[in-house]
Amino acid sequence: MSYPGLELYKKLYLARRCEEYIVKYYPQNDMKTPMHMSMGQEAVAVGVCHAVGSTGLVLATYRSHAAFLAHTQNVPLFFSELYGRVNGLANGKSGSMHLADPDHGHWGSSGIVASTIPIALGLAFAQKRKNTGATTVVFFGDGAIDEGSFWESINVAALMKLPVLFVCEDNGYAVHTPSKKRHGYDSIVDIVGQFRCATFSDDSNDVESICNMTQQALSIIQAGGGPVFLHIKCYRYLEHVGINDDMKDAYRPVEIQEAWLKKDCLVLQRLRLINEQGVEEIVIQQLEEQVETSIHHSIVAAKQYSSPDPSQLFHGVFYEEN
Repeated sequence: MSYPGLELYKKLYLARRCEEYIVKYYPQNDMKTPMHMSMGQEAVAVGVCHAVGSTGLVLATYRSHAAFLAHTQNVPLFFSELYGRVNGLANGKSGSMHLADPDHGHWGSSGIVASTIPIALGLAFAQKRKNTGATTVVFFGDGAIDEGSFWESINVAALMKLPVLFVCEDNGYAVHTPSKKRHGYDSIVDIVGQFRCATFSDDSNDVESICNMTQQALSIIQAGGGPVFLHIKCYRYLEHVGINDDMKDAYRPVEIQEAWLKKDCLVLQRLRLINEQGVEEIVIQQLEEQVETSIHHSIVAAKQYSSPDPSQLFHGVFYEEN
């Protein structure tokens, strides 16, 4: 029997468990790359990428893990890159913040805030010019909406009716600074809605709700309606960069964290599968075991490869003819 929500749960579980393995093994100092963890925010990437499917073109932020795994599910290359191995996505030279697999539609992520937004316009323009029917999706944090490139890109996308989906993963903070201390307005959705750009909002942390909302947005884009802006509230469980909890720093209220933990996206979807869709516990457990096995094998395999030779340091920086 086919259960519609089981694949969504699998992708949520994959993203969460991959990061939990990172937390476990990162102190061994074999993964040299900085880690911006997606833990707690997985419903955004999974819901959007599941709706978009394999034909979508995706650009992500430096908090890239969930988006990459939800879009490609390529666990072996994911860990090989984090371990800096020659068989990784970029031969071990990109690290966590620059995960890319353009051959499969995942065009990359960047450590520079808002830098992938104008790139998304170029991809979207190319799809419109070539009449491919593909939608470009660009994820960014709420800190990116403080950048001029965001506003310029929204304006151009609206003017040219580009097939681009703007996805704001709003976890409430630009590093440690809350939105209310940065924004001289109350609602980003109200402002973006003044452009010729449809808008949607969600604060449920429910992967199916986000997936359904994305499907509505895609219908508008694919009908030639131009760009769409999704504003999705979320909450990161760990520190801005790193594998640790940072509640001791006291810049985020404990009661806010507790409220988000009560609607953890994995818990919500697991309960839905059992209580609403009639999925037996054993079926979910078997799926979880498959994911665990995949992650374990990927880590073991990654460690068997070597790191890139120092002579490769400057290769891939500029265009080189074959």
